[in-house]
Amino acid sequence: MVIDHIFIFTTDNGTIANDLVDFGLIEGSSRVHKGQGTANRKFYFSNFFLEILWIHDENEIKSTQTMPTGLWNRANFESKHCSPFGLCLVNSDDTNVLFKQSFSYQPEYFPQGMAIDIIKNDSNPNLPWTFRLPFKGQKKNVDEPNNHGNGISSLTKTLFEYKKGTETQFLEHFNNEERLEFMASSRNWLTLSFDNRRQGKSKDFQPLKLTIEY
Repeated sequence: MVIDHIFIFTTDNGTIANDLVDFGLIEGSSRVHKGQGTANRKFYFSNFFLEILWIHDENEIKSTQTMPTGLWNRANFESKHCSPFGLCLVNSDDTNVLFKQSFSYQPEYFPQGMAIDIIKNDSNPNLPWTFRLPFKGQKKNVDEPNNHGNGISSLTKTLFEYKKGTETQFLEHFNNEERLEFMASSRNWLTLSFDNRRQGKSKDFQPLKLTIEY
């Protein structure tokens, strides 16, 4: 399975993304998710992008359309005791079994009939909110900047640490994934490794619960 992008919910309207800019990442486009109540700032790389996400409109994210998705709980990850992370996998045949019993969400910002498949992981919300987009394959973000000042280019490994809770079959689908790993831990944390750690460096972003290795 291939990662399309990962989001991280924040509680400061995305201001924390400035730390990523100071780190040497070039910021890409941003958007407001109409009807969903969220907005983002994004950072693109050669094979995926990182999305910083926050509540833009509380009424929209608590609406009858959006509330069933569980995004409200994820946005309030501190008080709801859940993971702030969202994992988007590229829509391909090898994800069909994983999403066989997923929740279907029709966002307002997509045309009718183009629904997002969601695994809310309600039985253990310390696991990431996992989803795939309605179109097959990975979108080529040719107009987005990815020539970062710190030389980071390609995501080569992803590790989600999660607070252990009710075990689910969700994790079994990733047993043979060498570049995507889940590890029971005392914390919810994300480690992104780029370029096989060619430079031998790492940087922690505590407010994002994120480590970048490169």
